[in-house]
Amino acid sequence: MRVNHTRERLAKGEVVYGCGLQVYRSSEIPRAFATAGFDYVFIDMEHGSFSLETVHDMIVSSNQAGITPIVRVGEVQYTLCARLLDQGAQGIILPRVEDPKALQEALSWMKFPPAGKRGYGVNPTVIDYETRTFPEIIEHQDRSNLVVVQFETTTAVERADEMLSLQGVDVMMVGPADLSISLGVPGQFDHPLMIETISKLIEACNRHGVVPGIQTRSVAMARQWVARGMRFVGVAAEYVLLLEKARETVAQLRAN
Repeated sequence: MRVNHTRERLAKGEVVYGCGLQVYRSSEIPRAFATAGFDYVFIDMEHGSFSLETVHDMIVSSNQAGITPIVRVGEVQYTLCARLLDQGAQGIILPRVEDPKALQEALSWMKFPPAGKRGYGVNPTVIDYETRTFPEIIEHQDRSNLVVVQFETTTAVERADEMLSLQGVDVMMVGPADLSISLGVPGQFDHPLMIETISKLIEACNRHGVVPGIQTRSVAMARQWVARGMRFVGVAAEYVLLLEKARETVAQLRAN
């Protein structure tokens, strides 16, 4: 059965890098990002307009290419999380989480009984048509999937210790755009209040054995936060990288 290489690297204490898929409905992009060397793709169903069918194609191509498909659900709902895991997603990102009780319930959806409440719907395509027993599949799925919880508001920050102490939280991922708005400094990612707040979240993660992560908007921002202790680091999105390279290429062509 498939290995979650991103989870393995995190378990070794390494830093992993990913890129967002938010705009272009193409299952070829995960293959390109795998070739480029990214560890995971961040498939966005919250701000992207992807259907379940499109995401399914992206998950399949990611798994075939050896890059970890991690999906952010549009809503924290059982039916969304379960269906994406059944399609082969190796991680789920839970957005806008603020309530510890709601988070505890969502965490129960990620594992099969007795550890959780996930219903059994694993089809042969997810395990590459291998002949496996129920116990083998359940053990592998429970052990392999990554649960990423987004912290995007001051309320979430205030409840950090309570939420990060819950069993089943693998990664805390800061959403800097929404957090900056919540803190009253919209878009000011280098503002001292932003840096102080995110640094405290890193400390809380380290106390509870949770991997600290962040979705960044540039290589410079990513490097800044890796230096401060982030280990699950998203860098921009597919449309950003395409536009940046296109502008660079045209500028070079038109240079005198």
